[in-house]
Amino acid sequence: MKIFYKTSATSVGGRDGRVSLDDNSLALDLVGFNNESGKTGANPEQLFAMGYASCFDNALIHVRQAQKPEGVSHKTTAAVGIGQNAQGGFSLDIDLDVEVRGLDKDAAIALVKKAHEICPYSNATRGNIDVRLHVSIVDTVDL
Repeated sequence: MKIFYKTSATSVGGRDGRVSLDDNSLALDLVGFNNESGKTGANPEQLFAMGYASCFDNALIHVRQAQKPEGVSHKTTAAVGIGQNAQGGFSLDIDLDVEVRGLDKDAAIALVKKAHEICPYSNATRGNIDVRLHVSIVDTVDL
């Protein structure tokens, strides 16, 4: 595989510690998802949701550019959950909600399915994390 880009981050203290990109462009305090301390910060599931949402939305742009439809826009929301699996470990659970404007339902579903085939996060999770795709159509109204 030809690598286009690579980055790294370092965490100290796990879910109640701190994580930073190694180029120091972003650093965050972390808190567990059951934060009872009142400490502010993000958790790994939130960071994963942000990464997946932005990566998937970009995959939609990539597919759209190849198809060249006019007047199409979209937004992607990734909802990431964590829970215990049957083996006693932990697993993620993901819903991708994609709002599409400017396409009919069938065309929007085809766009989302194609994006799911090429998105690096989708490829990384396929077969080991439940990912559900939800597509909604937003009507374009000129006022």
